[in-house]
Amino acid sequence: IQAEEWTGADDAGIITHHIRTDGTKSDLLYVDGGVSSTGTIGHVRMEGNRVFRHAVANISSAIQAVLDETGLTSEQIDWFVPHQANKRILDAVAKRMKIDDDKVIITVDQHANTSAASIPLALNHAVRTGRAKPGDLILSEAMGGGFSWGASLFRL
Repeated sequence: IQAEEWTGADDAGIITHHIRTDGTKSDLLYVDGGVSSTGTIGHVRMEGNRVFRHAVANISSAIQAVLDETGLTSEQIDWFVPHQANKRILDAVAKRMKIDDDKVIITVDQHANTSAASIPLALNHAVRTGRAKPGDLILSEAMGGGFSWGASLFRL
């Protein structure tokens, strides 16, 4: 949707966010090089099972912090638009946080894990398909390499 086509709610915008990082876990998820650091092609290195456990726990904790700060419950959220890392993480976080499956926007099956682009792509999909509308409360979350994670609540 083009900017000139979008008319968001009068109170649209970020309500709150919680961002955390833990550099002591950098060995669990990282890139082992790159043109700017080693002059080579870097490859993603990950200890999958440990990353999964940390992702579910940390993301859930950030979401809980957002809910605690606002006094909202997961039932009051209109849409959960998560980072599209993999469906197992999405399902586990939604289950742990008691977010109804019908409220979870999943697009990882359409474009895989596109890293930082996954939330905007998923939100765009939710808007274009008519699911997310102006005034809706959107909860998003992400986790990345070196171990950084967070959750945000905003109104369209």
